[in-house]
Amino acid sequence: MVTLGVRRWETLGDSVQGVNKQHNQDWYACEGTGSGEDPLVLAVADGHGSAVHARSGLGARFAVDRFVVRAAEFGRAARDCHEPGRLARLMAYARDDFPRALVQDWREAALGHWARHRPVADEGAREPERDAKLVLYGTTLIGAVLTPWLFVAWQIGDGDLAVVEHDGALRRPLATGEEDLGDETESLCGPQAWRAVRTYWAPVFDEARAPRLVVLSTDGLSKSFASADGYREFVAGLDGRLAAEGSGGVRDSLPQWLRQASQYSGDDTTLAAALRRSGRASGVAGEPGSMETERKTET
Repeated sequence: MVTLGVRRWETLGDSVQGVNKQHNQDWYACEGTGSGEDPLVLAVADGHGSAVHARSGLGARFAVDRFVVRAAEFGRAARDCHEPGRLARLMAYARDDFPRALVQDWREAALGHWARHRPVADEGAREPERDAKLVLYGTTLIGAVLTPWLFVAWQIGDGDLAVVEHDGALRRPLATGEEDLGDETESLCGPQAWRAVRTYWAPVFDEARAPRLVVLSTDGLSKSFASADGYREFVAGLDGRLAAEGSGGVRDSLPQWLRQASQYSGDDTTLAAALRRSGRASGVAGEPGSMETERKTET
């Protein structure tokens, strides 16, 4: 059983506009402390950005804003998850009902915005179908909620969730193992988007064994590297720098790192992370890793 004290988390995040992009289509949030009353919620979204997704920057913001509200409610509901049967019910809700509710929240936000901001139509032009309206706001989303008892994450579309465990092991629990082809990816604007949402479920039975670092990023970061190993080395280096310098120095350097990644990927690049300071007490982090890893040779 874990203690009921407030978990001490530090958060950092930033977003940079892609090279030759007119607007940054990404959005992110880091909110909460990680306590039972105030769950820590992280989210990043990547609007698709093409002409057929002309309002996807707004779609990304709607996705993050709706996720923050829905995930905070879920986290507070998890305060009593140690009671018999409670954990199983929460898991079923997280995997089945939460994605449906989140997609519905996002759709209502997008359609509500359309209703308030319809473009001036040519005389006799037909109103677009509902699905066509949603496509304008298309976006991916990765979100996580952390409480003293539970760590849950959800993802639809590309981007990355990286977790550094208490012992330094690095995992990507929501990775599909398959690269998306070109710009094709699952999206919140899909006709049955909730079916494409992937869920990571990780109860925390021992506070000392909780993750020490959680990193969410849009694909502008991972695609800046020549291989998946480059992204893993980046996260390992981030973990090492946090261990050596604390969050202050890393927070100051993060915009530069993201700008460099964006130059290689050509895409908007966003990162949101949470560091559990108590996870460093045992000194298991080791030496700080290098942030310099092999990049792609073409943008």
